[in-house]
Amino acid sequence: VLMDCHMPEMDGFEATERIRALPGARGRVPIVALTASTLPEDLAACRRSGMDDVLIKPVSLVSLSTVLQ
Repeated sequence: VLMDCHMPEMDGFEATERIRALPGARGRVPIVALTASTLPEDLAACRRSGMDDVLIKPVSLVSLSTVLQ
């Protein structure tokens, strides 16, 4: 899942926490944050919510390829 951190209604942090609460393999799907923020506390929030990795916008093809591998 490529997860936008700042969505309306439910942000990516809450969405990730809900996915992680799902039973079995559904709760362990890889989740990669997409964010424009480079602040350490924002990147830490991605990890705390259960995201596996973070991509900083704008995303290059090289960084996307690396994360997907």
